[in-house]
This record gives sequence, structure tokens and C-alpha cells, in this order.
Amino acid sequence: MKARAHIYVSGYVTGVFFRAHTKELAQRLNVNGWVRNLPDGRVEAVFEGEKENVEGMVKFCRRGPPGAQVDDVEVRWETCRGELSGFEIRYR
Repeated sequence: MKARAHIYVSGYVTGVFFRAHTKELAQRLNVNGWVRNLPDGRVEAVFEGEKENVEGMVKFCRRGPPGAQVDDVEVRWETCRGELSGFEIRYR
């Protein structure tokens, strides 16, 4: 079953390679989407793929990479659109 999650991660999540770690894991899990830093210090991401793989991405975002301190993860489950191909780091 396919799933799509749109997430916002807050805490100490910039300057700790959060985006790079997210992209690496997404590629290993065959999850499509994107990740970017927001001006307010949060990280925003969209994940699409098999439900258990998308859930794995959300689980990763709840703890973050080494050096991160995740305070909150807001998850919005959306209808899978199938519009994404690959995974990219976006720069605003």
C-alpha cells in the first residue's frame, strides 16, 4: 500500500546534516520526495512510497541524525499522488 507523509520537524535540526541523512535513508528505502530547511529553523519534508518505508522515514525524523535534537514532528498523512520521482534536497 502506498502512502504520503508531509512533515515538519522542529528543534535543533539545521546544521547537523539532517537533509543529507534524510536523503540517504530515503534512497535506501526507495522513498520518493524532498526535504528542505525552512527560514524558521524547522525542516520540512514530503515522503511517498510503500507505507512501511514512509513510516520508517517518519520514525527517523523523530530522532534525527547524530547531533540533532528533535523537539517535535508534525505529520500530515495525505493521499499519495505519485507525482514524485527520486529524492531531492531543496533549497527554499
